[in-house]
Amino acid sequence: MIELAMIDLAMIELVGIESAGTEVTGIEIAGHVIALGDPRLWAGVGALVVLAVLLAILRAARRAAGRAEAMAARVGLLAEGQHQLAGGLAQLSEAQAAAQTRVLGLMEHRLSEVARGMGENLQGSALRTARSLGELRERLEVIDRAQARIEELSGNVLGLQDILSNKQTRGAFGEIQLHDIVQKALPADGFTMQATLSNGRRADCLVHLPDPPGPIVIDSKFPLEAYEALVRAPHDAARIEAQRRLRIAIRSHIRAISEKYILEGETADGALMFLPSEAVYAELHANFPELVREGFAARVWIVSPTTCMATLNTMRAILKDARMRAQAGAIRAELAALCADVDRLMTRVENLDRHFGQAARDIEEIRTSAGRAGKRARRLDNFDFEDLPPESGGVAGKASPQASSRAQAGTGGAGPCEEAAASAADDAKTAPRRPAVIRPEGRPLS
Repeated sequence: MIELAMIDLAMIELVGIESAGTEVTGIEIAGHVIALGDPRLWAGVGALVVLAVLLAILRAARRAAGRAEAMAARVGLLAEGQHQLAGGLAQLSEAQAAAQTRVLGLMEHRLSEVARGMGENLQGSALRTARSLGELRERLEVIDRAQARIEELSGNVLGLQDILSNKQTRGAFGEIQLHDIVQKALPADGFTMQATLSNGRRADCLVHLPDPPGPIVIDSKFPLEAYEALVRAPHDAARIEAQRRLRIAIRSHIRAISEKYILEGETADGALMFLPSEAVYAELHANFPELVREGFAARVWIVSPTTCMATLNTMRAILKDARMRAQAGAIRAELAALCADVDRLMTRVENLDRHFGQAARDIEEIRTSAGRAGKRARRLDNFDFEDLPPESGGVAGKASPQASSRAQAGTGGAGPCEEAAASAADDAKTAPRRPAVIRPEGRPLS
């Protein structure tokens, strides 16, 4: 329609345009000239204007409709995209919610595991801590007890130092220690404490060994002051002086023991010098070997508590051997009496065995005779006289010659009882005579 209107407008021509600047007097439309003052012209012009306006409006409306349709399409696309976006957002939110739920569950699981692990670790740590505290408490108690023992030991050491600082108490201490060792190693009658010798000297311990070597003396008095001075020496000069004094004291003590306790014909040709400390014994053998050799030369043997116990055990073996030798005669006499008793017992056993054998043979013969008599009685009871011997004639069956002679000499027929008795008597006569069986109390068996 718009195109037709445009064609009609193109057919309108202005009439009277001759040249530039001429006046327009009318309009030619389709071969018809219409004057400018004609109302139809203005009506047509108005209609054309209205038509043009309408066409413009229609064209604008058409364009607007196209734009609206495009806009609607775009809006639809936007709505569809928004719907898809909403679905995607919903799925995303659901996935996010599910993922968040899983993450929360995993986190809760992890947290529970961590909490449980921490609880177990804390519990284990608490148990270990409690155990450690208990062990620490026990160790502290042990340390307290050890400290108490150390304090007690320090007090004992101080008391021992007080004892050892006095000669008399030191001698009593060594004597008590020696008495304990000797009492554990030897029998009660094997030694004597504080024994008096023929020269009036009193020995700390006298061990009664057989001769040889004879009784031996053990002396427990040792010059400990010189050793203590050696231990407490602050410098080399004092130590050298203490060593010199210790040599002098030990030499004089060895000489005194050799002169006092080695008596010819009364004691052994040697004596023992007892040291109440292993430290003193080790010091002598390590730094004073010449004193040990001098003691050997003087027949004075230096012993410590350990070596003294070994020496006393050897002495106990010697005492035991001497006692066995002393009792050897009595043991030999007892062995001879025991051998005689055994021989006598063997003889009596042989006699008893011989008597039992003879009794067994007699019982076997009696059983044989009884069996034969029973057989004869059964034959007679059954009136089986065919096998019986005749009144006069030879011997039949197992009858003895004595029974046959008695049967021939008898008057008339003998009954079964008489014949059985005669057979038993003949068997008894022909059987060898057995010796009398002796009872244990000495009376013969009947």
